[in-house]
Amino acid sequence: MALKPWSEWSTALSHLALGVVSLHAAVSTAQASRGAAAGFLLQALATATMLAPGLGTDEDYLAGAWVATVIGLPLLAFDFHWCTNGHLMCAGCFIHLLADARLKEEQATCPNCRCEISKSLCCRNLAVEKAVSELPSECGFCLRQFPRSLLERHQKEECQDRVTQCKYKRIGCPWHGPFHELTVHEAACAHPTKTGNELMEILDEMDQSHRREMQLYNSVFSLLSFEKIGYTEVQFRPYRTDDFITRLYYETPRFTVLNQTWVLKARVNDSERNPNLSCKRTLSFQLLLKSKVTAPLECSFLLLKGPYDDVKISPVIYHFVFTNESNETDYVPLPIVDSVECNKLLAAKNINLRLFLFQIQK
Repeated sequence: MALKPWSEWSTALSHLALGVVSLHAAVSTAQASRGAAAGFLLQALATATMLAPGLGTDEDYLAGAWVATVIGLPLLAFDFHWCTNGHLMCAGCFIHLLADARLKEEQATCPNCRCEISKSLCCRNLAVEKAVSELPSECGFCLRQFPRSLLERHQKEECQDRVTQCKYKRIGCPWHGPFHELTVHEAACAHPTKTGNELMEILDEMDQSHRREMQLYNSVFSLLSFEKIGYTEVQFRPYRTDDFITRLYYETPRFTVLNQTWVLKARVNDSERNPNLSCKRTLSFQLLLKSKVTAPLECSFLLLKGPYDDVKISPVIYHFVFTNESNETDYVPLPIVDSVECNKLLAAKNINLRLFLFQIQK
């Protein structure tokens, strides 16, 4: 039987030492902090999977696992939070619990022990995050297993089965397929041999899609040339209606832009009865003019994320003519990307956004 090279023995000893240290730390901290103990225990299990025959798939990531764990790199795309009693919640579940509590007008609680949870009471568990990042996870394309910390790079750059597109997609080739078939397809692709007339039809369709995308940006540039432009940071605060079954809504304090006084209101899922029972969540808002005007006031406006928020909002420009008789817009959608981003806003104590107003001069 051939002896293993020294590099393999060194890697195995490193993982064995890490496992022993993590297991000892888990036992030592079990009484003081069950959350930390769970993190150390997961780390010990992670090193055990590295040593077990058949679970490892790449010597390079085995050699780097010790370094990645010790120096504490940000290896995960998501976080783990823990309550005051040490119970763990992933970031998605944590945000969803806070959003549900906001919709039901309840205090958010840990699903295990029912203690109160909030962004100020809970903190991230870095030990668990580092441990989970070294656990094997299956690639969705080739079904091989890799540490979570390396899985994203593998799926984007290295996997031979990852889905890719033909290099002639710019002239209309719709082919999608595994990366290892890309060379064969491109060699046989018929699009480079199409006639000019055939390509013109394809390019016309692509141009129409591109024009729609550019229309928004051209509109923004046009608005920036207006004489009267104003913007302000707005803070939506949560309130409840006076109905028998109260409904959540948001409203900002009065603010002044373009020498006029305004208020913004927002509601969840267009004020449906039980938005907490719906997985799909949206926010809509309306702009109200509180000042009296002597002539119709035509404005364009849009809401964007605040300077310290990470919520994803696709800008949409709305138009309205304000008068004393018609001083509030209809409710229009807040163009957030999906329900996950909506939950982020609902989970926050207040919603902080930035409003831009452009007065159209006649």
